[in-house]
Amino acid sequence: MEECIITVKVIPKSSKNSAQLENGVLRIHLNAPPVDGKANKALVELLAEIVHVPKSSIEIVRGEKGRNKQIKIKGLNESIFMKRLEQYTNK
Repeated sequence: MEECIITVKVIPKSSKNSAQLENGVLRIHLNAPPVDGKANKALVELLAEIVHVPKSSIEIVRGEKGRNKQIKIKGLNESIFMKRLEQYTNK
């Protein structure tokens, strides 16, 4: 099965959920606070919505307690991920 690992920078307690690529870094703004795993849960939900995969296909590999995280997404490769991210950001 295909999978890709991406690095993201999470900004919790933002005014709205959004994702954007800035200078090669995927920045994800979440309105959830970084308390009791709420921001991590919101991150997984947003990524699942962006790339059209089940939440169970997304795993935080590194950085569970920090802002910089590595995420593994099963079921798609990096080029498909980038294409779906581009579609999301161009809505």
